[in-house]
Amino acid sequence: MSPAEFTNRLIHETSPYLRQHAHNPVDWYPWGPEAIDRARQLDRPIFLSIGYSACHWCHVMEHESFEDAETAQILNDHFVAIKVDREERPDLDQIYMTAVQLLTGQGGWPMSVFLTPDLKPFVGGTYFPPRDMYGRPSFKRVLQRIIDLWQTQRQDVHTHATQLTEHMQGIGDLPPGSAPLDLSILRKAVAELSSRFDPLNGGFGRPPKFLHTMDLRLLLRAWKRFEDVEALHMVRHTLDRMAMGGLYDHLGGGFARYSTDAQWLVPHFEKMLYDNALLVVVYLETYQVTRNPFYREIAEETLGWVQREMTSPEGPFYSALDADSEGEEGKFYVWTEAEIESILGPQGSRLLSDVYNVLPEGNWEGHNILHRTKTFEQYARLTGLDEMALKQTLREARHKLFEVRRQRVAPGRDDKMLTAWNGLMIGAFALAAQVLDQPAYAETAVRAADFILTRMRTTEGRLLRTCSSGSAARLNGYLEDYAFLLDGLVSLYEATFTPRWLEAALDLAQVLIEQFWDPREAGFFFTGNNHEPLIARTKDPHDNATPSGNAMAVTALLRLVKLTGRVDLQEKAEATLDLYRGLLSTHPLVATQMALALDFQLGPVQEFAVVGEPAEEETRRVLRAIRRDYNPHKVVALQAPSQPPVGDWLPLLRGKGSTGVVTTYLCSNFTCQAPLTGAEAVEKALRETPGVTSS
Repeated sequence: MSPAEFTNRLIHETSPYLRQHAHNPVDWYPWGPEAIDRARQLDRPIFLSIGYSACHWCHVMEHESFEDAETAQILNDHFVAIKVDREERPDLDQIYMTAVQLLTGQGGWPMSVFLTPDLKPFVGGTYFPPRDMYGRPSFKRVLQRIIDLWQTQRQDVHTHATQLTEHMQGIGDLPPGSAPLDLSILRKAVAELSSRFDPLNGGFGRPPKFLHTMDLRLLLRAWKRFEDVEALHMVRHTLDRMAMGGLYDHLGGGFARYSTDAQWLVPHFEKMLYDNALLVVVYLETYQVTRNPFYREIAEETLGWVQREMTSPEGPFYSALDADSEGEEGKFYVWTEAEIESILGPQGSRLLSDVYNVLPEGNWEGHNILHRTKTFEQYARLTGLDEMALKQTLREARHKLFEVRRQRVAPGRDDKMLTAWNGLMIGAFALAAQVLDQPAYAETAVRAADFILTRMRTTEGRLLRTCSSGSAARLNGYLEDYAFLLDGLVSLYEATFTPRWLEAALDLAQVLIEQFWDPREAGFFFTGNNHEPLIARTKDPHDNATPSGNAMAVTALLRLVKLTGRVDLQEKAEATLDLYRGLLSTHPLVATQMALALDFQLGPVQEFAVVGEPAEEETRRVLRAIRRDYNPHKVVALQAPSQPPVGDWLPLLRGKGSTGVVTTYLCSNFTCQAPLTGAEAVEKALRETPGVTSS
């Protein structure tokens, strides 16, 4: 029986992941009143399946179980089946992932949870195979067990579900603490990272190895503040190994989500927008520290991939590329030695295969994942080749392979545009514009920000979560949508000095506080006051693959405070930091982004007020001097004399003037030193006062 013979309610959804299931024989519902009311009317348990479009095992379970007519019949006869895209509904994902972890000790996707009609979980798991295997019961056996429980032990099910829900409602509460919010927290975090560091391969912990972007940024700050050379070594070694390994796409740019092995050879091939946004920032910051062009190249190639494959014609960024193509994970990215020789010829193939470790028998399941174990400099020195000529030859060879690869069936692309992830990528492009002195990167960020602020907000100014091409934006924005976009807009202002970005950031900060602030205990809830009631309302205290919403809210608010002097925003940021006192002092690595916010708060922060025409070379020279070196403790504002003065909301520029030559004021807490006239004076002052190095 062909799956195309069926069509369910998911056909009307905008999420590509949900639409992928629209022709399953399962009578799927999207999350909403219709499904919940149906479960209550029929007095049936809910089967809640949560996944995302780039999830390999989600596709496997769909093919094995959700496309199977017999399994679908069991679901349709005894359950109300709800399918959720975790990226559209992170609130549901957080709540029910917590339940699965409490029930099983582990989590992951696809997430499979059974709920009472009042939405309380009582059984959960992840992937279930079609028959007993991998040490897991078959999905049909699980379904039959749930049916038996529901029919014969209903009261026990409700009691267990109620107890579990009550326990979940306290999960995520931050522990009290009295330890000082000082540099000891940063030192503790660095010590813990050092103990987990893999000195051979880089990275932290055992496989699967994830990217640890916030941890790497914290180590850079430790290098800056404490002159900790070991911290910088951990960053460089990790970034080198990741970018030379199979985790990185050596032909098209961009990183996969994680490595399945310790050597960064075999990735889980899906590419996520948020990972690449966060990694671009780390590579750019490390380039500022080291001036090593390799880090610049990786950042540029990754941004190039985003512009080429992940940017919609309207401006914002798509969400992800699938791991699979033609039903096989990684098929799009791997090569045989014979394929490469047919494209490059014997001589060209020999060189590329030697550099990128291509083997006749393959280095992964009979195929080859391109990766390097030596730098180009090391390879050139060992072989006696000229390094520049080697790079150029390999660049041409990679381009030929790339053009051939473009003819393959590409992985599926999740084309929904999420406000939060766009906020991260806006920040990455804005930083690239500054560090690399490339205004075109800022133009890319501007187009995305314009779209979100004009097309993904309600008439009341509240953000919406998601938008797909050809469909209107929908779903309430979450804390991370506001916090990530807020931070990205501050970076975009510092890249362009267009006041509207800072004004928009202040508007969002107001909505953020009105909708998400907890007036009783401080901090921000993950969902807004006008969100639908769920079985728990949490604060998302821990970082995951992306920073926690609270930590990014504090980060963005503190940056805004240094530009605008808004005491009310400072009070909210400091109260949230105080709420994290216990967690930061005991387990700083579960809240690394908040440790980064604390590092900024401890300062001292340099405040640069520049008065000059941005198009003039002397002004650009000043900005290059300010932006060249790594200084995470700074904010920058600019007033063009030819433009009307900004309002009192930007006190850093209040009363600042020039005498026809670009004038720069170096300030701290809005108290400024004598003005510096011309670019040479700024360059000299920065050489003498390069930034925070105090311990």
